[in-house]
Amino acid sequence: MAEYKGIRWAYDRYEVIADSIVNGVGVILALIGATVLIFYATVWSSHGEIAAAWIYGVGLVLTLGMSFTYNLWPVSRTKWFLRRFDHSFIYVLIAATYTPFLERGAQDPLLFAMLIAVWVFAAFGIVLKCLFPGRYDKVAILLYLAMGWSGIVVAKPVSTYIPSASMMLIVIGGVIYSLGVVFHVWEKLRFQNAIWHAFVVAAAAVHYSAVLTCFSLSPENF
Repeated sequence: MAEYKGIRWAYDRYEVIADSIVNGVGVILALIGATVLIFYATVWSSHGEIAAAWIYGVGLVLTLGMSFTYNLWPVSRTKWFLRRFDHSFIYVLIAATYTPFLERGAQDPLLFAMLIAVWVFAAFGIVLKCLFPGRYDKVAILLYLAMGWSGIVVAKPVSTYIPSASMMLIVIGGVIYSLGVVFHVWEKLRFQNAIWHAFVVAAAAVHYSAVLTCFSLSPENF
């Protein structure tokens, strides 16, 4: 078991290999998906939607890319440093995933306020992770879940701006993420990290489908 500054990484060689494969697949799919989404938005969408597509696409690629880098890196001072970014980018992904949906109804004061709020909370989470690494990890997990499910507050108004299929996919993705948290905290389970990241990749794929559906369907088809 390797340890640095009180943080333990208890993964054997096969666990690291399995986790690298899962994260690697996630990065490849994210790169392809983000490219397709941004191209589609650039050709057929408004300036606001193009910006939202870029924010979401870049956030998705950076988050999965950082996860791949951090988890593959050997235990060292650099890994300890990368840990801050890996955990911080989770907040970025949550806020970036909300952005395409909330941008659709940005003219609604409530939805615009929600868009600002998710990024403010993301910034708070990033500061928490960067200034207090290795501390308040349980608080961070609760904040992840709170941010992820905060959309319930604006579910009704959002549903008037995005397809019902996107709404359903958002919920399914959120459930997958939440179930994955069980494995994230189940540190004694072998291949725990690979399983957790498999849930992350699956949930991200479902949410990507929700975003793509939102961009591809016109309002009259909602």
